[in-house]
Amino acid sequence: MGSVLVTGGAGFIGSHLCESLLAAGHEVIAMDNQVTGRTENLEDIFHHDRFSFYEHDVTNFVHVSGELDYVIHLASLASPVFYRDHPIKTLKVGALGTHKTLGLAKEKDATYLFASTSEVYGDPEVNPQPEEYRGNVDPYGPRSCYDESKRYGESLVRAYRDEHDIDVRVVRIFNTYGPRMRLDDGRVIPTFAKQALQGENLTVYGDGQQTRSFCYVSDLIDGMLALLESNVQTPVNVGNPDERTIEELAEVIVDLTGSNSDLTYEPLPPDDPQVRQPDISKAKSELDWEPTVDLESGLERSLDYFESVV
Repeated sequence: MGSVLVTGGAGFIGSHLCESLLAAGHEVIAMDNQVTGRTENLEDIFHHDRFSFYEHDVTNFVHVSGELDYVIHLASLASPVFYRDHPIKTLKVGALGTHKTLGLAKEKDATYLFASTSEVYGDPEVNPQPEEYRGNVDPYGPRSCYDESKRYGESLVRAYRDEHDIDVRVVRIFNTYGPRMRLDDGRVIPTFAKQALQGENLTVYGDGQQTRSFCYVSDLIDGMLALLESNVQTPVNVGNPDERTIEELAEVIVDLTGSNSDLTYEPLPPDDPQVRQPDISKAKSELDWEPTVDLESGLERSLDYFESVV
């Protein structure tokens, strides 16, 4: 066991990761500036004797006293609503935040895990997307602040690995959902859940035939921990390859909530990817990992949470 810094530790994924790391016996330091993260996500572990929390913006100098075995850089504005409203913050946390945390990992001789994203593939012309696919990203598009911050972050991780011999990991996270997602973050599952639970029509963009692949948060965390414990220093997709249309997702959520909501169709936002499905062959062979929670089961667990906060 060792000591772990998790940036973005008060966020949706970060808080679940902190819990799992504590359960595995690690000492956990969470860092978050609370732009989108919330300390209530950490209330079950906040007073744990192996847990500490620091409110800090990782685009500024990051200092942690004592030894550190792992640095996990999850901090990011990961939803379209937030990175549209804060494009410069998004770019800075991907660039400066990655630089500061890599510097810390270098100083502490710690293993570094960078949370990248399926958005590095842009609007893919290959489906499913393997790690070798170089993507189809518009560097000047409305989503570019997020896409390019993560692509730059991956490049910086590679540079630190090559120049400073840092032990690195890169996880490309595909659409993930579960308890503690913010209802106002603009992502499709919490948006549909909120609308269905409130009896409103579900807003489907375009014709609803665009696809996504949704991974339940516990599966993602298991994949990230498997990657951390591996020796794989190249990017690995972690996600659920069960590809669904947005229209189908809406219908499943309406059914599970017993809502009388209908579907309302609005124009598709620019640069919205038409398809998204991870090729997880590498995760299966290199990490012995694949997801175990099916969409309906994961949605039932998530809806219990959304119902409590709606």
